[in-house]
Parts: sequence; structure tokens; C-alpha cells
Amino acid sequence: MSVRVAWQQSVAFTGTILKYLAATMLVPLGISLVYGDDTIVFLASIAITVAIGLGLERLDDDPQLGPREGLLLVALSWGAVALVGAIPYVLAGYGTESALGDPVNALFESMSGFTTTGATATVEISFEQHSHALLMWRQLSQWLGGMGIIVLMVAILPEAAVNGAQLIESEAPGPELQKLTPKIAETARLLWLFYIGFTVLYVVLLLALHAVGAAPNMGVYNAVAHGFTTLPTGGFSPEAASMAAFSPAVQWLAIPFMLVAGTNFALFYFMLRDDYLSFFRDREFQAYLGANAGFAVLLWGLLFTGSAPALEVGGVTQGALENSLRQATFQVASLVNSTGYATSDFAQWDATSQAVLLFAMFVGGSAGSTGGGIKVVRWLVVFKSLRRQLFTTAHPDAVRPVRLGGQVIDEDVISAIYGFTLLYLIVLGTSSILLMLDATRVGLELTVLEAVSASLATLGNIGPGFGFLGPFGSYEEFPTTSRLLMIFLMWLGRLEIIPVFVIFTGPFWNE
Repeated sequence: MSVRVAWQQSVAFTGTILKYLAATMLVPLGISLVYGDDTIVFLASIAITVAIGLGLERLDDDPQLGPREGLLLVALSWGAVALVGAIPYVLAGYGTESALGDPVNALFESMSGFTTTGATATVEISFEQHSHALLMWRQLSQWLGGMGIIVLMVAILPEAAVNGAQLIESEAPGPELQKLTPKIAETARLLWLFYIGFTVLYVVLLLALHAVGAAPNMGVYNAVAHGFTTLPTGGFSPEAASMAAFSPAVQWLAIPFMLVAGTNFALFYFMLRDDYLSFFRDREFQAYLGANAGFAVLLWGLLFTGSAPALEVGGVTQGALENSLRQATFQVASLVNSTGYATSDFAQWDATSQAVLLFAMFVGGSAGSTGGGIKVVRWLVVFKSLRRQLFTTAHPDAVRPVRLGGQVIDEDVISAIYGFTLLYLIVLGTSSILLMLDATRVGLELTVLEAVSASLATLGNIGPGFGFLGPFGSYEEFPTTSRLLMIFLMWLGRLEIIPVFVIFTGPFWNE
């Protein structure tokens, strides 16, 4: 059978994306000039990235992407961006004491950044160990990956807009794309404008807290760094203690912005048009807020009554109303939408509190948000279709469509949601078993909870897990083979499995 996919076109367009990625490295290059560190690293990284991009572009002078070429582009570009994004880590010796960094650790950190996972394979995250420029690249990679690299390309490149709807649907989280304007390029620009606007607002408010003395260590660098990692639900921080390094005022401010990041950005378009009813009547948005509130209240009750011990860093104080309420609300908001920030080491909490957080990690953000996970809208459709199944079992002759917000959900969409959810759980279970087998091979003590949380944290692009994978822990104890598996899981989870798996099937390539 002949191959029908013009892979050269997809690879050539991937080269264009890499060429533009090199331009974003000018930000950490500028930081390196200010602080006088790692300038050569980023000059070399830019040169290498441009060379690779130009080389790949030569495979096709005028790439015209069809449906399958578009799917291949999405999968390839995210893998290529992570590979090239690892170059500064390798050159700077990130995560190792040798002159050049561990390539696997570098790729882990890069993939974790661009997929907004927030997991790290090194415990040495500080200005003493790494430069301001390298850590800013670490933050910036999450911001670029949050709204989506393909969405950005559709917004700025006319040739990408030709098949922009399909490209964005393959990249964007959620079962379907909500088109805001007749032209898909305009929709992409609107999404990025909302994203930039919220990022700028958050940075300004952080600096305002610093100016009034409510955030002593939140200077300009930290404010920008956390702006780059909160809105994309990334969770990387230049501080090893994450958000526990900052005042309660900073932690309270982060909560609404994490909730915004997990909200469907298309809803903000309705607010822009003064259509507030469409915003607040959205069933997914209501369920999303309800899930956050429910988990937060439950966890607050457990923390307030003393189920979690006092901790050294950002600890929970039994019977302290504000402290326990802040810890519970923050951790739930952080884990539901896969941000991964932490104000305390929840890996040391009791089993009941950890169980609440584990369930919260399964929820995910909204479709069309920067949040990871299975997504709220999918759970809504699953529960509504299960309720219909119970009804039609009792009334076999009844015809009862599944509705969401008054709209009938197409049966093909329901089947696709069931397929994705089942595939997600199969990948989660299989990878958990593989991690345990690999840990046994090298003599690493790994509990079932730690294995499941490692798989869930990487596949769901969440970041921290439980046990030694807690919010102040690291994935460096895993063997190289396990870290390679988790790199694949992060890539798989960011593109919601199907666009990656489909390129490994025969029917995709053959006529």
C-alpha cells in the first residue's frame, strides 16, 4: 500500500515553528545580559535552533497541510519543541554537576515545561545553582505551551490559518473547538489576547502587593516568572519552596487566577460582549466551580480539625481558620486544573486528605482552558449518559438524548468521550504497572500510590504526586527508562492521547 501522508510538509512546517521558537529565546538572552550569566548558552541555543529550523524548512518550499499532515504536524511540533527546548539545559549543565547536563533530565524538564506539567527531575532549583536566565527559560516554556504553540502559529502565520481549525482542535484541550469568530485566525488571536491580558494583570497585582509591603520577596523577576507559570497552569517556580516561599497575600491572589486559567477562555469573549448570562449559565463552568468549592470545603474541614500535621514549610495549623482555609482552597485550585503549585507539603498529610487531593487530580480543567486532566465537560457527559442508560434500562422504548446546557450532545461526540476516557484510564493503569516493574528492576522502593500518582501527574500534566514525588520532591530517583516513559506520558497527555497514538497506526499512513 502506498503512503499517502506528505510527511515532508509536516516536517517543513515544524521547522518554521522551531525558527519562531528561537525568537522567544531572546527573552532569557536579555535576562542573561542583565544578570551576566549564561549569555553564551542562549546565543548558542538560538543559533542551533535557527539552524535546525532552516534545515527542516528546506524539505518543502510551500507546505500545504491536509488533515493527516495537520495531525502529524501537531504531534511532531510538540516533540520537536521539547527537544530543542532542552538545548539550554544541556549547555548550562542543568540537573547535574558535570559540564554538560544530563540529556534525559534536560528533555524531562523541557517537556515538563512546554506541556505545563511542572514536574522536575532535579532538586537543585535555586539561583545559587542555576542562572536567572535559565530559570526564566524554564518559566517561559510553560507560558508558551499553555495556550498552545499551534494556536500561536495560527494567530500569526497566514499559511497555518488555512487548516487552522483542525490544527487547533488537535492541540487544544477538550472534546471540541469553540469558534468565536468566522475566521479561525481571529479566534486564535482573541484567545492569546485574553491569555496575555490575564498574565499582565496578574503580574501587575503581584507587584502592587510588593509595593505595599504585603509581598516582601515578590520583586519584578519573581512576579514575571510566576505570571508565566500561573496562567498556563504550569506550576514551575524559581523558588524551591514553590508558593510556600511567599506571603499569604500572594497565595490568596494566586487562587482566582488559577481558577481563571482552568476556565474555558471562550467564555471571556461572552463577557467582552456584555453577555454575562452565557458566562454564568455555562454548565461546565458551574460544575468546575462546584467541584473546586466542594473539594475545598471537604479538605478545609479535614485540615481545620487537625488531620494534617504541622509542617516546616508553609505548614497547616490545626484550628487556625485562615491558615487551613487558605491551604485547602489553594491546593484544590492548584490540583483540579493541573497547576501543581503548593503552599505546603501535602505528601505528609494523612491518607484521607491525600485521597481528597487524588480525586481532585482526576477532575481536570475546562475544555478550552490551559488546564490538564480529563476535563470537566467530559465527566458531565459521562455522568449524564450513565443516567440516561439507567433510565432507558427501566423504560426500553424511551428515546432520551443527552443534553448539556439545553443542547443535545451528538452520539458520535458521546462515543468519542467514552473512548478517550477509557483510553486515558488504560494508559494510566498500564504506565503505573510499568513504573512499578522498572522500580523493582533497579531496587527503588515505590508504593502503588506513588506509581499511580507519578503516572497521573505526568499524563494529566499536573506535576507533583505523593510520597517522594510530593510538591517539594523530585522525579530524579526514577531510573532513566522510567523518566523516558514519563516524558512520553507528558507529550501524550498534553495532546490528549489521540493525535499522538494515531500516527503510530497503519491506516494513518496508508491509502
